[in-house]
Amino acid sequence: MSRFEEFSLLKDTEDFFDFFDLEYDERLVYVKRFHIMKKYGEMIDKAKEQNIFDENKLLDFYKFALISVYKNFENGYSPSAADVWNTYDNPSACGSCSTSSSCNDIEEVTNGTHACASQPSLSFN
Repeated sequence: MSRFEEFSLLKDTEDFFDFFDLEYDERLVYVKRFHIMKKYGEMIDKAKEQNIFDENKLLDFYKFALISVYKNFENGYSPSAADVWNTYDNPSACGSCSTSSSCNDIEEVTNGTHACASQPSLSFN
């Protein structure tokens, strides 16, 4: 199995750091895991747009991207509330819709956040 194929099988945030033999603060990764991987995924998508065909160069870019994203969080970067909520901007499928993209009852709730108006209110009681 090639190194690139090994990379494509990684799942956990820590696995990416271990794959590239990078040191990291376990507490920081535990707390910021979602945000680190979201930003890292965006960087990987940018690499795909560049059509880099050499697997070694691509892996070098992926390693640099992970270091860059991690260092931003290590140095105090914190996503804005808008960044966090934009992740959830589109509603998930609800009881009356087969998929969120086909929902006809999507309406803006507040400040660009959308929800399905036909979905019943959730209660955790």
